[in-house]
Amino acid sequence: MIWSRFLTYGLIAAALAACPLFLNPYWTDVLNSIGLYAALGLSLNLIVGHAGLFNLGHAAFYAVGAYTAAILNTHFHIPILMLMPLCGLTAGLFALLIARPIIHLRGDYLCIVTIGVGEIVRIALINNVFGITGGANGIFGISRPNLFGWVIRQPHEFFYLIWAFVALTIFFFHRLENSRFGRALNYLREDETAAEGSGIDTAHYKLMAFVLGAAWAGMVGNIYAAKMTIIAPESFSFWESVVMFTLIILGGSGSIPGVLLGAFLIVGLPEVFRGFTNARMMVFGAAMIAMMIFRTGGILPARPRRYRLPEQYVGEEGA
Repeated sequence: MIWSRFLTYGLIAAALAACPLFLNPYWTDVLNSIGLYAALGLSLNLIVGHAGLFNLGHAAFYAVGAYTAAILNTHFHIPILMLMPLCGLTAGLFALLIARPIIHLRGDYLCIVTIGVGEIVRIALINNVFGITGGANGIFGISRPNLFGWVIRQPHEFFYLIWAFVALTIFFFHRLENSRFGRALNYLREDETAAEGSGIDTAHYKLMAFVLGAAWAGMVGNIYAAKMTIIAPESFSFWESVVMFTLIILGGSGSIPGVLLGAFLIVGLPEVFRGFTNARMMVFGAAMIAMMIFRTGGILPARPRRYRLPEQYVGEEGA
């Protein structure tokens, strides 16, 4: 069973790695966008899918990471990929500052507050906060990433950088959801009151999930800044948070394969049907409504986890 799973993953990875050999630069760049949204979706999935927290301001942490990379690269000429841990740290600290007073909120209330945070960050960037964000024009002249002397410029070169990061993201979050931390989040999402009653520090775990998801989004912001070489506040609008949230709900909340599928459908399909500009969003909206009615858990929902008591406890109970 394990070998067949590894073989399946290996074939998928090999097929994906061969894509730039057969696709033109435009479609390769579409795959790059899918990869970025897949990484962002997985980071938000930790908050929404595992911790059960509604967050529609995730683009704010994405922006903090991107602007951290852009400011330090253009002012101090630090290689942009070296800034990736710092981008994650900055976004994580910002999330800690924001989330600590609001983490006790639930449902719609938390959702509204996170929307407000996202808009505050975007407006602050437009107003050139501290005189370093470039205002509405953003920041120009970000250097290309340099990896062991290889300057990454072309879409197919970014493809391998971005999807290597997506593979790292999948591995990290897969290990995380099978850890003690992931199991605690699972209890928290299923029944917060019961989790609290069983001794789980729910506020601590929710805060950690929020900060960790935000830190990962900050690192994705680093790659985005390196790819674009120019960033502006409009790239981190409320719509970006909606796209991230939608791909999780469509693919399957709490499911890594579901989030990846959601990224392909939400980001890739509109490009496939670009020739039907007037009708594509209407068809897409109708498909979303149908899916919400007939498959509310998403296309690939997370499988329910089952835990078994050790044999000695089963024996005692049976006796």
